[in-house]
Amino acid sequence: MTPTPEITRMSWLMIAVLGFTWGSTFLGISIALEGIPPFWLATLRLAIAAVLLGALWARRGFRLALDPDRKPTLIALIWTAAVACGVPFLLLNWGQQHVTSGFAGTSMATVPLIVLPMAHFLVSGERLTPRSVIGVGMGFLGVWILLGQDALTSSGNELEFWGRLACVSVAACYAVNSITIRRLPPVDTLGLATLMMVFGALITLPVALISEGLPPMPGPRPILALLFISIFSTAAMNILRVAVIRSAGPTFMTLVNYQVPVWSVVLGSIVLNEPLPPGLLGALALILAGVALGQWGALTRLWRKAA
Repeated sequence: MTPTPEITRMSWLMIAVLGFTWGSTFLGISIALEGIPPFWLATLRLAIAAVLLGALWARRGFRLALDPDRKPTLIALIWTAAVACGVPFLLLNWGQQHVTSGFAGTSMATVPLIVLPMAHFLVSGERLTPRSVIGVGMGFLGVWILLGQDALTSSGNELEFWGRLACVSVAACYAVNSITIRRLPPVDTLGLATLMMVFGALITLPVALISEGLPPMPGPRPILALLFISIFSTAAMNILRVAVIRSAGPTFMTLVNYQVPVWSVVLGSIVLNEPLPPGLLGALALILAGVALGQWGALTRLWRKAA
């Protein structure tokens, strides 16, 4: 059984940094896709992050298990990497070719709605209540609006529905990953983040080679975007993500999803002049209201602890 989550002031700071950085990631992906195919973008993003994190992990002697009697299995590590970055990066990059960066970020607001019922059964100290059940229902209504015909005017792409479905599937992967990481035995945060990048790249590489052949040489703008999402959004933020989940728990981690949609929509509108259709903003409002209602008990406890 996992220990009870412990919320600290540092937990709040890490959540704030994660929210802004991940919110800007969707803007970076849109720019990188101007010169890099989606599956190669996923592979290069993971490979660069793996090299950076691996260099840091090497200085710790590649230590992974903190408890020699409870070591994570290879299958558990590969599964964690698959749902953390391998599969979701492929889906997100493909889907974002057909949706706006604002929509891609908005779809991440559905992560808490999936985490809540899973955490109820799999994580100690995190239980569903009648209020949270209503909140989950409201949130999934927002998801239906996100995928519905009324909101399809946000980009006008003929494959937008499937792009939207891919983005929401990414949110499901992230939700499963939050529980998976929490339930691993004690591990080094940097080591786990590194292995997620390594195994994730090994998952995406054959897909990129088979689907897209050898990668093209992109221009400076996509390269700069690739470096941003590799170094900051992927390498640095995955260390923070693992640290937050391991210490504060998956429900607290979902608080980042209040911020990600807002930053993604705002930055996409300001930098890329993306439209702000009523369907998108209405779905975002409904999802966030459902998440807030569903996590009301957890939020009030967190605020009291922070006060």
